[in-house]
Order: sequence, then C-alpha cells, then structure tokens
Amino acid sequence: MSGVMLYNYDLDENCYKVRIALSMIGIKHGTVAVNAYPGKEHLSPPLLALNPAGSLPILKDGQLTMSGAEAILAHLANAHDAGATWLPGSRTDFARVMQWLVFASSELSVAVAARAYALFGAPGDEKVLRRSARKALRIMDDHMTARGFEGIQWFATDKPTIADIALFPSFALSRDFGVDHDEYPALRRWARRFREIPGFLTMPGIPDYH
Repeated sequence: MSGVMLYNYDLDENCYKVRIALSMIGIKHGTVAVNAYPGKEHLSPPLLALNPAGSLPILKDGQLTMSGAEAILAHLANAHDAGATWLPGSRTDFARVMQWLVFASSELSVAVAARAYALFGAPGDEKVLRRSARKALRIMDDHMTARGFEGIQWFATDKPTIADIALFPSFALSRDFGVDHDEYPALRRWARRFREIPGFLTMPGIPDYH
C-alpha cells in the first residue's frame, strides 16, 4: 500500500494528536476507522498483526508501519515537513522537542489513562490517576508561566512544534475527567494560541477557550 494511512478512533486522544499533525503539516492521507470502544477492534487479529501492542494510533506510510503517537509525530515531521518547521534541526531545539515528546508519552500518559477510565471504563485507580494527571499538568503550566516571562509562547522553541501537538490533547480534553482549566491559566493562554494555528482540528470534548 502506498501513501499515508491512519488507523483511527475518533475519540482517542493519541489518534487526535496524529490527526492534528497530518492537518497542520499538510499531509495527504487516508483513514481507516477502528471501532475501539465498545468494539475493541484494535485487539482483533488483523490490527494486532500491524501493532502487537494492541494500541492506537497505527500509521502506514508506504512500506513503513508505525505505532506510538509521539514516534509517529516525529516521523511525519521528519519525512514530510521539508522546511523542518515542526521538528527543528538545531541540536538544542531538537533536544527540547524530544524532551517534551518523552514527557507526553510518560508523565502525561496518566491523563490519557484518567480520561479512558472516566469515559470508557478502562481499568485504573481513579484518585491516583487524577492526582497524577494534575501533577503533570501543573508541570506544564509552570513551564509555560516561565516561558511567558521570557516572552516565548511555545513549549520547546519560539515557534510551535510537534511538542505542542503532543501536549495539547491531554490538557484540552482533561475536563472529561474533572479538571478545571481555570487552575492552569498559562495552559489556557497557550491552548488559545494553539487553536489559531492553520490546520487546527477540534474534536468532541475540546472547549472553545473564550
């Protein structure tokens, strides 16, 4: 199969990250709808053959098959963004972007789990998930507060990168598991700016940030 194909579940925030990247970078692609809830189609033999970990999103780009949202974002920026806008080439900026991609896939993953618990009945300890998610969001808000004092509006560099794409969904969708966005004013300001980037896509659960 040639071209870019995303195996997607519309309410999955990791799939949402990839949809945003595809749109903002301007990559032509196809989409395969996956009935993750309640159908658990991501655990079916055909999709396990593509990703034995049984998670979404899955991306096919020509002969390459990938899983893991942050790895997919890095690949899309590296392979399809000729201007290196979304994944800068300088060593310092590249390292900063990668640091936040790792944060999105590690510390911030509890926010994904907290939302999955609240919406889909996924397993987990509700109190622990919410507490850990709020801690991760506090780290993000403190960082963007400090960046504001420096006159910088984005997480990794002075321009939006795939780091911002990787981080946006977990904050924007955190009201699904009871987070009050007024507690994170720096993230609210950042989220409003993020929504103004050409190619922005929304999804159910994303507030308008008036």
